[in-house]
Amino acid sequence: MNKSNFDQRIELPSDAIEETASTLVGFDRHYQMVNARLRIILDPKGIDKWASKFHARDLAMTALIRQHYPLFILSGDVGTGKTITAESAVNRITREMKMEGTLLKLGAQVRGRGLHGEMTQKVRDAFEELEAEAGKKRLAFLIIDEADAVAALRDTEQMHQEEKSAVNTMIQRIDQIRNVAGRAAVFLCTNRIHAIDQAIVRRAVLHLKFSRPDKDERIDLLSRDLGGLGLSDEDIEALSILTGPRGENPGYTYSDFRLRLYLHAISIAFPDKPLTLEVLKQAVDETAPSPEIK
Repeated sequence: MNKSNFDQRIELPSDAIEETASTLVGFDRHYQMVNARLRIILDPKGIDKWASKFHARDLAMTALIRQHYPLFILSGDVGTGKTITAESAVNRITREMKMEGTLLKLGAQVRGRGLHGEMTQKVRDAFEELEAEAGKKRLAFLIIDEADAVAALRDTEQMHQEEKSAVNTMIQRIDQIRNVAGRAAVFLCTNRIHAIDQAIVRRAVLHLKFSRPDKDERIDLLSRDLGGLGLSDEDIEALSILTGPRGENPGYTYSDFRLRLYLHAISIAFPDKPLTLEVLKQAVDETAPSPEIK
């Protein structure tokens, strides 16, 4: 697959991704969960050394671990940080393992233009490129955003044969990734987990579910982002309540804060007045949260 067919191709480790990770609320908690499984997959020799050190014999369990699929699923509402968490996780583990790596990213454009066989070929090409990068004795990661567009349930009557073929190909290639000696992993990000084929879901070594920020996370986010405005703890708490769930209002996502609320607040204040608590409250009143995807 020509690299132009990927949304992004990033050399790891990346200082830019690490800088972004430092701004993510709750990233360390999510990373601990991903890291615990990803390191086992990426470091099979390390598992052998661990078994030898603590058990002084071969463990049948380590052979079973090698049969696991290097697949991670991150699901949750739009704007809850799934994709950037996946990017940050693979970047950090590459740095921690003192290796170089490649991150390949695909979005819904993998569906192509609807030509016969096109989506299946794009899936096949993406996994072949992943294997090729892993074959260079470096870490390789494939992140597929909006994964439900290419990994949908095969038991729906409306599903086109081409789509079924693409899902079958994806399952086969996920299975084959186990043959690259622990140097590759695949991340599927979706806000419609119920639409992902169960054969794919069952293969995931980790299904990490993302939700909208709770009150403590909103306070953390607002405290970081609104530093320098001179707001009190009480002001921050008041904003956290206003941006949280109320009745049928699901509350703000992370991207609602950073891509919509702050911009609107500055647009109210600029250029004639300061950014105050009252301006921020007005911006909240005028900025509805992203709707939930059922």
